[in-house]
Amino acid sequence: MLFVADSAKDKIAELKSSEDLGEDYFVRVSVTSGGCSGLTYSMDFDNVEKENDQIFQDNEVKIVTDLRSFLYLCNTTLEFSGGLNGKGFYFNNPNASRTCGCGESFAV
Repeated sequence: MLFVADSAKDKIAELKSSEDLGEDYFVRVSVTSGGCSGLTYSMDFDNVEKENDQIFQDNEVKIVTDLRSFLYLCNTTLEFSGGLNGKGFYFNNPNASRTCGCGESFAV
């Protein structure tokens, strides 16, 4: 399962509205090789589901990820932090054994 914190839910709704995206759009999350810790997160809006996608609904937000990425993201919570020292969107990932200082990449 992937989870969505209230802070991320609110920001996603705001972004979808400002970009005039319809109800058919969802958040696509993936994990790719890269970053200083070895793996990095990717997140975008999408409206096309692919074969073998893993689909989750939490806190009224639909999140879709590919099967390989889900192995790294299982039980992860998408969060959002604003303000002067805010990180923007970030992933609270219990599977990560270490993360880089900027929070953009991780290792398992």
